[in-house]
Amino acid sequence: MYNQDQTYKVIVMGGSAGSFSVVSHILAGINPEFKIPIVLCLHRLKHVRSGLVEGLSLKSVIPVVEPNDKAKLRPNTVYLAPSNYHLFLELDGSIALSTEESFNHSRPSIDYTLSSAAYAFRDRVLGILLTGANKDGARGIKEIADNKGFTIVQDPKSCDIDTMPRSALQLFQPDLVLDPQQILEFLNALPQ
Repeated sequence: MYNQDQTYKVIVMGGSAGSFSVVSHILAGINPEFKIPIVLCLHRLKHVRSGLVEGLSLKSVIPVVEPNDKAKLRPNTVYLAPSNYHLFLELDGSIALSTEESFNHSRPSIDYTLSSAAYAFRDRVLGILLTGANKDGARGIKEIADNKGFTIVQDPKSCDIDTMPRSALQLFQPDLVLDPQQILEFLNALPQ
């Protein structure tokens, strides 16, 4: 159950096919003073190094960056996992980038990012899994729930491709199942 007084140290959001429009909607409507760092792990083409951060930046009311290895999370910033790198969150609130083998046919792997957030931040992480065409992210968001973090899965009825959220829903019951507008409203209501 949601505790309205709970504050989160990080929000981690994963998505694949169809997620660009959902993330763009959220970042365009989020409170410009939103303080909690947001880490995005989106499946992207390995050979295309630019374009996604620029596209999201055009919509977002808060800065969107591709972090360097060992960058520290800062408030009021969106961190996008770089193309062809896994993104892990560390216990000290920094980001670790890795070129380990693909996982679930993906690098960056949503499972890796969400699982590392579950380990590093436990009950102080809010995990969100969006539309996508494979099961990457389902285990990671369950790990957030297992570590007492808060979990939101996009309502499959609102997804372009619902494989990713349905895979998560087969593993566990998240705290909330919401459409993109409801996710935005939930984020904007969080204590900062």
